[in-house]
Amino acid sequence: MMQGLGSVTLAAMAALLTGSAAAPDGEIVKAALTKRLPKTQVTSVDCSKVDGLCEVVAGSNLFYVDKSARFLVIGRVYDMQTRQDLTAARLLALNPDMLVGGAAKANSAADAPDAAPPSVGAGTRVTQAASPQRLDLSRLSKKGAIVWGSGSQTVTVFSDFHCGYCRALSQSLETMNVTVIERPISVLGSREVADLVLCARDKHAAVRAAYAQDEIRTGPKCDTSGLDENEAFAKAHGLNGTPVIVRSDGAVMEGFKPKPQLEAWLKGARS
Repeated sequence: MMQGLGSVTLAAMAALLTGSAAAPDGEIVKAALTKRLPKTQVTSVDCSKVDGLCEVVAGSNLFYVDKSARFLVIGRVYDMQTRQDLTAARLLALNPDMLVGGAAKANSAADAPDAAPPSVGAGTRVTQAASPQRLDLSRLSKKGAIVWGSGSQTVTVFSDFHCGYCRALSQSLETMNVTVIERPISVLGSREVADLVLCARDKHAAVRAAYAQDEIRTGPKCDTSGLDENEAFAKAHGLNGTPVIVRSDGAVMEGFKPKPQLEAWLKGARS
């Protein structure tokens, strides 16, 4: 059963079976996964980020197990103190050019007991309706729009301030010659943050602070019904994930894209 494993893996497995603390947790968990999921090529294991859970990277996929490697967890880890989607941030680091929506799709593996775990974060949005090719934004009022930047080209972004991919997109747009019309929708429970940003005197600074998880300098209370309008529009058009980018001619791009690809797409706008 143990044939073919290296001496380090053998030592880690022995530590797992005997309860010895001589080997690091990640090494022990990796050895256990080698035994339980032999068809899965585990790239790395990190047990230091979330108490009680180990992050497992297998190629471009990400999942979690407990330190006994008995229980496998498919889904997202969300830090409620820092208000950060840890899984989204990690997936972006692993796959910077992937198309990502707000939810990852877990594709079940084969029936075999030693099958590989489901593929997590493969870049597929989970939606109930077909994604639109174009969107007509003309009926949306300005009340739910947060405008920043001063470029010659305009782009609308349906975003969530708790979304790691939206943060990465925002950072890319900061370096481009565009005017951004940000329309927040609460996919990850960010409505309170969006209220603060919409009512801030310096909305651009507030957007930056929101994505950085910094304190937002609030302004006086204001009418936030425009955010309800954003939510209703997104629901009506099947926008269940973020970010969703809408070009000036209504063309739609979903998920984060590298800056060169985004710039090329924006140049394709119809005049």
